[in-house]
Amino acid sequence: MKARLIAVGERAPSWVAEGFTEYRKRLSHWLPLDLVEIEPGLRGKGRDAARATADEGARVLAALPKSAHVVALDGRGRMHSSEHLAQRLEHWRNGGRDLAFLIGGPEGHAPEVTARADELWSLGPLTLPHMLVRLVLAEQLYRAAAMLANHPYHRA
Repeated sequence: MKARLIAVGERAPSWVAEGFTEYRKRLSHWLPLDLVEIEPGLRGKGRDAARATADEGARVLAALPKSAHVVALDGRGRMHSSEHLAQRLEHWRNGGRDLAFLIGGPEGHAPEVTARADELWSLGPLTLPHMLVRLVLAEQLYRAAAMLANHPYHRA
């Protein structure tokens, strides 16, 4: 099983890119994780934010692997403890499908993207910078995989 993170936004700050790369490397033997960056829609004075979100959504959907189990990160989604996320990861592994995790743009996901998602996952009630979400996602996937492997990283 492989995973793909499809994220709206380009050029993460170096500290995010370095952290993501570190967790991606740690995770690689349990769950290879690829990052696909999606060009943000045009925003600003005189621009339609809904149009920008729709454009991003079309690009996100085009980047999805055909048979992947799709998990969209969304504030309206279900929150998981680290232990429950480990259970979800085991469930996804048993399903035999690749995974795709989606991070939307400033206004969130286009309706077509959430309609395509198999589930919505919330990282909690805090509003996080979207670039930071990449790092948190990679770390939590690593933590879940480490728990399943009885690795001492997670010491709850």
